[in-house]
Amino acid sequence: MTEASPLPIDIVSDVVCPWCYIGKRLLEQAVALKPDIAVELRFRPYFLNPWVPREGMSRNDYLVAKFGSVERYNSNNQRVVEAAAWAGLPYAREKILRQPNTLDCHRLIHWAGEIGKAAAMKQRLMSLYFAEGGDLTDREVLVRAATDCGLAADDIRSRLASDIDVALIEQAATSAKDAGIDGVPCFIFGGRMAVSGAQSPDYLAKAIERSAQELQRGVAAE
Repeated sequence: MTEASPLPIDIVSDVVCPWCYIGKRLLEQAVALKPDIAVELRFRPYFLNPWVPREGMSRNDYLVAKFGSVERYNSNNQRVVEAAAWAGLPYAREKILRQPNTLDCHRLIHWAGEIGKAAAMKQRLMSLYFAEGGDLTDREVLVRAATDCGLAADDIRSRLASDIDVALIEQAATSAKDAGIDGVPCFIFGGRMAVSGAQSPDYLAKAIERSAQELQRGVAAE
């Protein structure tokens, strides 16, 4: 790849999806394994739990509603805890007390993308949720996360209080579902190859290399 034509990688994921949290880190490690291939990471919204109300809900109530009980979730969640540790990520599930609706989180990522900080915004929100127990239903928590990534607090506070880009995010998330994406993370390399799940860095690196080669061949044939 050349600097003029980086390989686009669309990352369809949700902020509160633990495998998305892990998958993002594994993809970053894969990118580092292929330093000669320029990539462009593009973050696409997905609603893992669209039924959660805009104001969010108690984490325990959410776990009971989705998994039957907190104990059942925790007993089945150990594999995620171990995978996060293997990826070098902190995962403090006991600190998570609120389950957010992630519409506003995706709006923040979209707005951060306007200044080239979408990846930083996505990571900040995930770290807040999974490592720090941050309440992503609290608008001021979101504003502080935005300022951490270089956005202006007053501007973001005003935008969050409005319906700016709500329809845009909802349509993008719906489009992902309509395209057949029913599990996340989903990585789409160069618009040609889709990989689902938090795959190993080596596996993802091979997908990067193969997609870059296919994209180059396509450009050469034009």
